[in-house]
Amino acid sequence: MRHLPARTTRTGPRRVIGALTAGLLCAAGIAFPAAADSPGPAPAPPSAAGAKADNGLALTPPMGFNNWNSTHCRAEFNESMVKGIADIFVEKGLKDAGYQYINLDDCWAVPQRNADGKLEADPARFPNGIKAVADYVHSKGLKLGIYTSAGTKTCDSVGLPGALGHEYSDAQQFADWGVDYLKYDNCNNQGVDAKERYTTMRDALAATGRPIVYSICEWGENKPWEWAADLGNLWRTTGDINDSWNSMLSIMKQNLPLASAAGPGHWNDPDMLEVGNGGMTDTEYRTHFSMWSVMAAPLLIGSDLRKATPETFDILSNHEVIAVDQDPLGKQGTVLSSDEGRWVVAKELQDGSRAVALFNETGSAQRISTTAAAAGLPRAAAYTMRDLWEHTDYNTAGDISATVPAHGTVLLRVTAGNAWASHPPATELGLKGSPLVEAGRTSALTTTVTDLGRTPALNVSAALTGPSGWQVSAGSATTAAALPTGRALTTRWRVTPPAGTATGSYDLTLTAQYRSPTGKRVRSSMPFQAHVVVPPPAGDGYLSDLPQLSASNGYGPVEKDTSNGESAAGDGNPLTIGGEVYAKGLGVHADSTVEFYAGGACSAVTARVGVDDEKGAKGSVAFAIYADGTKAASTGVLTNAMPAQPVSADVAGAQVVRLVVTDGGDGDDSDHADWGDLRITC
Repeated sequence: MRHLPARTTRTGPRRVIGALTAGLLCAAGIAFPAAADSPGPAPAPPSAAGAKADNGLALTPPMGFNNWNSTHCRAEFNESMVKGIADIFVEKGLKDAGYQYINLDDCWAVPQRNADGKLEADPARFPNGIKAVADYVHSKGLKLGIYTSAGTKTCDSVGLPGALGHEYSDAQQFADWGVDYLKYDNCNNQGVDAKERYTTMRDALAATGRPIVYSICEWGENKPWEWAADLGNLWRTTGDINDSWNSMLSIMKQNLPLASAAGPGHWNDPDMLEVGNGGMTDTEYRTHFSMWSVMAAPLLIGSDLRKATPETFDILSNHEVIAVDQDPLGKQGTVLSSDEGRWVVAKELQDGSRAVALFNETGSAQRISTTAAAAGLPRAAAYTMRDLWEHTDYNTAGDISATVPAHGTVLLRVTAGNAWASHPPATELGLKGSPLVEAGRTSALTTTVTDLGRTPALNVSAALTGPSGWQVSAGSATTAAALPTGRALTTRWRVTPPAGTATGSYDLTLTAQYRSPTGKRVRSSMPFQAHVVVPPPAGDGYLSDLPQLSASNGYGPVEKDTSNGESAAGDGNPLTIGGEVYAKGLGVHADSTVEFYAGGACSAVTARVGVDDEKGAKGSVAFAIYADGTKAASTGVLTNAMPAQPVSADVAGAQVVRLVVTDGGDGDDSDHADWGDLRITC
């Protein structure tokens, strides 16, 4: 993982830790000498000469644990914690699920090498040394990983010793301790060419004779997917992940196009798992785990398993999803479509089947569909379609389709062959229209139950349930004697929230029951959210005074009438663009989306937009306003050097107004974006 100095977020200095240091040293006329314990320019030992990454390791993506996301350099990162994680791997079945590596991250060492130039473990954290920890981990049938940087120091602000100039000595120390995995970071690299630095450590590891998985962590800055397969077993393709939906989504989007670079022994690494750290919902964590598995990514747990919930263990130990990640064919999934945030990603598996992820990026339920043929399967009378989260088999005539909850993923394994006939037909549960309702008023919702199978669904019934106190009644048929392939049961419902119901999201569930021709009874359900809304007041008002339908933000929450502070609510400053202060508006951080209910009663949205002054010269963003999914206004890329720009959108007749801020193209670095003087006319 890419680390940054203490008190610095990823949205602060980027790509400067090593490069800036190198620039200062060069400017001062300082040359970086080879250390005495490094071979330097001398030839590498014969056993390492010409070494390649085809070391027989990581033939499937590595699975394990790394402490960084949950502990950083806090004192709780110590020998007791590491041993405890090893115990949990065994006790909770994670070892049996395939997790092997217990990896130490930064801050395990003391700030200075000893008199012999050797690394020493921090005695407060690891009083018995690293070898004792490795021995304990090995006694559990697991493996130990360690961390250092391809620079003079690691990324922690204390300045712990890096391996640049000490590669052979450090690699041998790691081997002597029984280390099985090395994560090699990128800080304080003195401007030495990345490929050169990472090649030296590859050769040093090979010279030890010990099998050590080699993880190249240079943050994707030098496009390692183009060259690192000759050096390492995996390489980071992105900057650091954080425990937020937008961070995970951004990293996923960066990693998805790189499928051709991945394969047995050499993997794209979109950084560690955040599952269970608390910043996302369980639905979002299932998406995180599903998409990392479809991308054949390393599965390195980043949450503190000592505090993990049963739901977290359920996600992390889903053997069927893990099998997609660990498939020995070693192919990364490829994107079939991604229209308007409705993603279809398919991964070829060794047995000829396909894993198909239907992923909903948006903030509301969406129908997402493809076909078995589009996923790469041969023509067949029908297919077996297994839901890897429901652990249930169905047959399909060829359509692969589902209504997917907001930020959710349906992960399927689709197989051609004759086994389909023994399974009940798949049905797709759907919702037509927007689930926006007003308290005390009756709204109409329409649901569908569609037979996707080759066989008919018999004795079909549909039911819709809502929160306690809500009135839900059917306005049309809720049953059908039979649904042939492609036919649907469509039901109109009247939904009335009680008067006085607070604005916000409320859970409703559509449930279908039916029978297969062989007599098997099936019950399936689809949860979705209805939003209780209030019409905006007539006249000219401020959007920051209205309730939000939904909001997602790159860092920290969306702030009302202040800038984005990146962390807790209320930590922003006055909205300020080019020295001009705005009393009203929204402070966001790219990538950001905020939705408001307009109820078809509003005509225009206006604002003054730009990058907040609090980030100095940093930040570049683009603004857009959407009316019911149609772009009504947008800006070009705006930077901190530019004054506030006016933006105005015609939103006449729109039910929903969506405000979007995207990165300006240079990565989400300090992208503090202000919607100043944000008004709506209704």
